[in-house]
This record gives sequence, C-alpha cells and structure tokens, in this order.
Amino acid sequence: MIHSRFAVFKSIFFVKISFLILKNIIKLYKKKDIISGNNGPVINEGINIIEIALRTDVSQKAAELILKNFPQILVGLGTVINEDQVRFALDSGVNFAVSPGCNTKIIDLAFKNNLPFYPGISCPSDIEISVDHGCKILKFFPAENLGGINYLNSINAPYNHLNLKYIPLGGINLSNVKNYLNSELVLGIGGSWIAPRNLINQKKWNDISSNAKEITKLVSSQG
Repeated sequence: MIHSRFAVFKSIFFVKISFLILKNIIKLYKKKDIISGNNGPVINEGINIIEIALRTDVSQKAAELILKNFPQILVGLGTVINEDQVRFALDSGVNFAVSPGCNTKIIDLAFKNNLPFYPGISCPSDIEISVDHGCKILKFFPAENLGGINYLNSINAPYNHLNLKYIPLGGINLSNVKNYLNSELVLGIGGSWIAPRNLINQKKWNDISSNAKEITKLVSSQG
C-alpha cells in the first residue's frame, strides 16, 4: 500500500494532469441545482472539481447527491474542522477535504485513512506544523487578506527547498487570479465568484456558465 502521505501528493498530481486540477475548483455552499438538468452550467463549461463547504445543514446531503449523480466530478469537502466531518468524508467517498486551519488531530485522522487532506495555513508556524504531520500541499487562507501572492512568496521562502505547493482561497477573483496562476507555488485555486450565492438563488445559470467559461479559458491559456 502506498504510504498515505505520498498518496495525497500522487492523487493531486494525477488529477492535475487529467483535469487541470484545482485551478478549476469552485465552492458550492449548499445548492445542488447548479449541476442539475443536462449536466448544468458548471460541468458544461469544464469545471470538474467542486468543493462543498460544510457550513449549512444541507452540505452533506449535497455532497452525497453529487457523488451519486455526477461521477465525472471530483467532490471535496471544505471547512472540515472536526473529526466527525473527517469520518463523514471517509464514509461518503469524497475525493479530498480541506480545512481553514491546521488541526493536527484532523490531519492525522485523514492521513491514517488515506484521505487526501489539505490544511489551512496563514503563517510560518502553520506551515511547520503541517509539514511535521506529513503535509506537502497546503491551503493558503485567507489569501488576499493576508497579502496575496507576495505574502505567500515571503512565508514560503524558508521552506522553498521542501517543494511545498499551495491552494490559495479567499478574496480571489478574475481581477487578481493571474497573480496566482503565474506562480510555481500554486497547485490550484479556489473561489466562490464562479457560482456566487446570489446567482444560484436567482437561478441565473447563464451567468454562472459565463463565469465558468471565462476562468476555464484563462486557466487553459496559462498552460
């Protein structure tokens, strides 16, 4: 069996080749309608990975429905902050999970069960704690509020020899996304601007399709 810490990196590397990986991530907070019907606006425009933040009472059900009905999508759970949520991730069969912080109990439980898991970091101490528990891919959050790509470059500098990779989230949109796409540190990018809550509530699927198409085109142009 592949060691869990290696399996985490290997799974991401494979998906990156196949699907342009996490640079296609969006956050789906609670709505399943966004991918209903004939695949829906997200799938049709090339979004293959969805992170469902566990912030509402229907998040877990949404994850189960997407896993069941859309096997072509890689489904991850976000805002995983306790061990029960890790167990749900394992039981449901999601593809990965991320957290806003670096809770070592959660990291260890995820890795023990070979669940690809990416803890949140915001400072060098977070990086060292995460690395000490076997993490090589880290969520950089909240990216823009912390200082964006310049801040990430600074805090990663002492660890550059470790070849860490980051998934920035928080405040990223079409006006600043290129700053991250151009960085070798960035494995993937997450953001809710593709399918914001107001567009989902108003069922403006064409607008969501347009957003998804625009970011997919931008990612593809970056090679």
